[in-house]
Amino acid sequence: MSDKKIHEDQKYIEGLSQNNSFVIQSIYTKFSPKVIHYICNNSGDRDQAQDLIQEVLLVIYDQAKTKNLKLTCPFDAYFFLLCKRKWLNLLKKSSLQEVTINEEVVSINEPLEALILESENFEEKQSLYEVMFQKLGQACKELLTKSFQIDSMEEVAKALNVTYGYARKKKSLCIGQLTKMIQEAPGFTNLKNPR
Repeated sequence: MSDKKIHEDQKYIEGLSQNNSFVIQSIYTKFSPKVIHYICNNSGDRDQAQDLIQEVLLVIYDQAKTKNLKLTCPFDAYFFLLCKRKWLNLLKKSSLQEVTINEEVVSINEPLEALILESENFEEKQSLYEVMFQKLGQACKELLTKSFQIDSMEEVAKALNVTYGYARKKKSLCIGQLTKMIQEAPGFTNLKNPR
């Protein structure tokens, strides 16, 4: 197989990661109507569709920022499939009412399917991380938050009014504690591991 070629729609990923309002508006204008239509025809409403679109755009933004997401398929197909799967998962979780799915025929190619699974896995991991991060003590949360915002540990130590040595050691302990909590979480073993 040949190397995966970056799709020309990578411009949408770049625009999202740079908070480019023109690109974001373009995504809403071009790609949201299809998602809204799908959700409204499958036990949802316009408000739920708008919320879901925002959630999916945040997932894509996070993935672009933290994992340098490279699009190998049209953005439309990637975005729609992410929205669709997220919606179906929400319906499955809340199955309080009878769900009617009006399935459209969507051709799924392997690179798109792999990209979708990777995005879903990324979102699940982010969610687990957020939950466990909130369970850390206040000192750890403050230190880790500062170290994510400031590149230099010397600056972090100064901002927290502690010594450099203490800040480094404490950060290492906090990361160890967070890692252990994540690995021991019930949902950790259920996370899909793409590839």
